[in-house]
Amino acid sequence: MEPLWNITMGEMLEKCVAEHPGNDAVLYNDRPFRKTFREFSCLVDETAKGFMALGVKKDDKVAVWATNYPEWLLTFFAAAKIGAVLVTVNTNYKIFEMEYLLKQSDTHTLVLIDGFKDVNYVEILNRLCPTLTDSVPGRLDEPKLPFLRNVIYVGKPEETPKGMFRWDELRILSERVSDAEFSAVAKGLSPDDVVNMQYTSGTTGLPKGVMLTHNNIINNGKCIGDCMKFTPGDRLCIPVPFFHCFGIVLGIMAAFTHSTAIAPVESYNPLRVMQTVQDERCTGVHGVPTMFIAMLEHPEFCNFDFSSLRTGIMAGSPCPVKVMRQVVDRMNMNEITIVYGLTESSPGCTQTTTDDSIELRVSTVGRVLPYVEARVVDPETGADMPVGEPGEFIARGYNIMKGYYKMPEATAQMIDADGWLHSGDLATVDENGYYKITGRIKDMIIRGGENIYPKEIEEFLYTHPAVKDVQVIGVPSEQYGEEAMACIILKDGESVTADEVKDYVRANMARHKVPRYVDFIDSFPMTASGKIQKYVMRDDAVRKLKLQDAANVETA
Repeated sequence: MEPLWNITMGEMLEKCVAEHPGNDAVLYNDRPFRKTFREFSCLVDETAKGFMALGVKKDDKVAVWATNYPEWLLTFFAAAKIGAVLVTVNTNYKIFEMEYLLKQSDTHTLVLIDGFKDVNYVEILNRLCPTLTDSVPGRLDEPKLPFLRNVIYVGKPEETPKGMFRWDELRILSERVSDAEFSAVAKGLSPDDVVNMQYTSGTTGLPKGVMLTHNNIINNGKCIGDCMKFTPGDRLCIPVPFFHCFGIVLGIMAAFTHSTAIAPVESYNPLRVMQTVQDERCTGVHGVPTMFIAMLEHPEFCNFDFSSLRTGIMAGSPCPVKVMRQVVDRMNMNEITIVYGLTESSPGCTQTTTDDSIELRVSTVGRVLPYVEARVVDPETGADMPVGEPGEFIARGYNIMKGYYKMPEATAQMIDADGWLHSGDLATVDENGYYKITGRIKDMIIRGGENIYPKEIEEFLYTHPAVKDVQVIGVPSEQYGEEAMACIILKDGESVTADEVKDYVRANMARHKVPRYVDFIDSFPMTASGKIQKYVMRDDAVRKLKLQDAANVETA
């Protein structure tokens, strides 16, 4: 086995430049942003110096609220170069989630675009930060957000909102920082420093900032790219969002650790993805199952050339056997792989390889990645389960997060005293070391690759004046794998419709968290000890909504 790397992201990028300076690095198919590794690295350095001129220092949090823009990539690498921590923001976030993230993360600098789909980011930020429009850029002093100093706008310069810097001002500001100052900062960084915080919820409480180091994400990306046999001659189309570990690690890091070019798609659109794959002669493309289904079923599918493809990753939610086989047969992805993991493990723990049989690649999540340990244990006793018997998947290794930001107790609940990360997922392992994920202990819903944590939606629905009690459960869906369902007990004398409940959530939370179904009930099924039996509620919902066929698809 090749030893793990012990370098920072800045050093990794410099390695690409030293070895392949003129190779393509970033190729956007829909805009004039096509850069070699040397050109991209120069822009990163310029952006990093611009951040330094704005007062961004080591360990400061730089949040980016944008789809897969070139500026997202530049912000990520520039922050890493000066020891700042990139805080990723879900592009579907609305005011409820954004307020929490900015406060909990102690964000110092925010980079944002106008908005995405039905969410207006500028409007939300002005509501959260009423002093912004009257502030001089860089001198923000908002009592509700005491750490936030800078807001940088990515868009048409002439449309820059009041109180914000234009993105192109970073180039001018960078001239204030000397090469010597810049180099001195880089020399003070360690591969074990936190470089990225990704927010993920749990079954209790609000979202937690997962602290990932340079070593975490670089080495996980390296091992994942190795499984895909990436080379400097490959080109990876990335239509999955950068804000997710799928985009950052399985995409950007897996590619750049192999000097592989990336061809990002700003936001998922099946036509745009197919066009990019064809035009850029991509050898790989990533996606959750629903993304591949949308391409395969698109009326224009047969008009595109997929002959350059060979590999990619299908992950994020259970991968249907039928879809995997269609991707292999119809998209030429004979070496497609599957990765299993979670944000807290950077994220990859297991992966199939290009050499595994198609049967193994459609029925398992592969074997444990190099330098990662994994076990299947009894959730109650911690004892190892026999081969083929289900238990909780736990993992240990270089890839395990540093912890949850400012949440030591939550960290201790997730990572035990011996360093084992408890996934909450049920798994089996066969005699050859191939793992299958068979279910979940934790109360999480996965809808089309997006993690939905019932507790977060429940906490919000409790704020509705008509709601007395609420439980959110996952119910099967043929299209998305699972959908959210809100089971509500109303206060005496109150009334509200299902559509009104959905509108209430839609106005304040990301669209994928809006319950597909709303049911008004009188009580919840309980155990003798008073615990709510969500699995009973789920079974009742399957019968009530006639979702037996979808349930069978999910289990198959």
